[in-house]
Amino acid sequence: MADRTATAPAERLSLSAKLAFGAGDLSPAIAALIPSFFQFFFLTTVAGLNPLLAGSVRAILTIWDAVNDPVIGWLSDRTRSRMGRRRPWIFYGAVPFGIIYFLQWVVPPFGDTGKFIYYLVVGLLFNIAYTAVNVPYTALTAELTQDYDERTSLNAFRFAFSIGGSLVAGVLHPLIVGRFAEVTTGYLVSGAVWGGLCILPFFWCVAGTRERFKADDESAAMGIIEQFRTAFANRPYLFVIGIYLFSWLAVQFTSSILVPYVTFWLKQPQLIPLMLLAVQGSAFVCLFFWNAVSRRLGKKAVYMIGMVFWIGVQAALFFVQPDQSNLALFLAALAGVGVATAYIVPWSMMPDVIEYDELRTGQRREGVFYGLMVLLQKFGLAAGQFIIGLVLQLAGYISTEGQTPTTQPDSALFAIRLLIGPIPTVILILGMITTAFYPLTKQKHAEIMAELARRKAQS
Repeated sequence: MADRTATAPAERLSLSAKLAFGAGDLSPAIAALIPSFFQFFFLTTVAGLNPLLAGSVRAILTIWDAVNDPVIGWLSDRTRSRMGRRRPWIFYGAVPFGIIYFLQWVVPPFGDTGKFIYYLVVGLLFNIAYTAVNVPYTALTAELTQDYDERTSLNAFRFAFSIGGSLVAGVLHPLIVGRFAEVTTGYLVSGAVWGGLCILPFFWCVAGTRERFKADDESAAMGIIEQFRTAFANRPYLFVIGIYLFSWLAVQFTSSILVPYVTFWLKQPQLIPLMLLAVQGSAFVCLFFWNAVSRRLGKKAVYMIGMVFWIGVQAALFFVQPDQSNLALFLAALAGVGVATAYIVPWSMMPDVIEYDELRTGQRREGVFYGLMVLLQKFGLAAGQFIIGLVLQLAGYISTEGQTPTTQPDSALFAIRLLIGPIPTVILILGMITTAFYPLTKQKHAEIMAELARRKAQS
């Protein structure tokens, strides 16, 4: 313990390092939020795909992600360069990331089959580009500091950039689209704007951070299958997976159906930027509040409190009526209080789980753990969009191509309300139950770090 205490000040990070690290999540947040809220609407209303084909695009890409995310995480674990293990991936992946993001918003002059293939191929390429920067980036967390509370602070900075960027993009994207008479042109211009802007923050992150952990050859030599097996044998990691999966599955259900909900049920599409502003703005404000509360109560307690707010909102959205726009905006702001905990808590638990793994195995495999985690984030997005597409297809949802959205039948409106209310509510309750059994407390983590310090002192 004396050895660890003596080295503790070195674990503190400067403000500039935290800002640079946080900037690394700005582009992935923008490139995730806009498709999350608008891509299903874009594919069905602008590109003209039917809901089942639109939902299937993401589901099929998940099969690729089952290989893509963990493999890139494993490869980043084995990377050796003067820049470190993670930062070369971020640096060289920045430009392809921005270019391929733009291509997602092109409407090619093909029929339904051709469009489906186009969006599938572009989506596959973008998933590779996204994973190549985002998995190594998320793995940086455990390599910048080993301090329990400092990691929560680091993730607060990360998600301040993440939520701030997605807030700006979520509000400005529909405004950019709306400035053009042809909605197809609006989406194309918006895609070019955000694709170009997404490149720069990655360079800031690379320039302003330094990796402290030096990998050992034994860890790098482990086969990927063996590493996966070891990761899934890590009991606390399984709980973090469950917490994260339930949280982001609920997020993806809500985000994918929010635009149809506001457009067709509330019949007030002008509310879309305000709804996004309310949710993301509230989450941004609450990030640092929850960070402070976490230092006193712990990560598990913060998550449980936040879920109470979020579950109440999801349940209430089913009952909101078209003339209750003020109530809808209030609920959106209240949801942000809970959404902030879904951003900060699971990711701040991840480094603790990795150190638990190091205690068990004597090796560090951040890339594999974070690769599997990012895979789950994409799985939540894909599963949510596929289920939404299937349900809306069965409910008679009407697709249009580059036209003003039509009125939907009552069966589709009921399905939209069901997908934004009761279903996410049940998912979040399951997440709370999973969180209750998470075993790594702040005290337990301190014991793990003390034992690791003792072993290093003896080696």
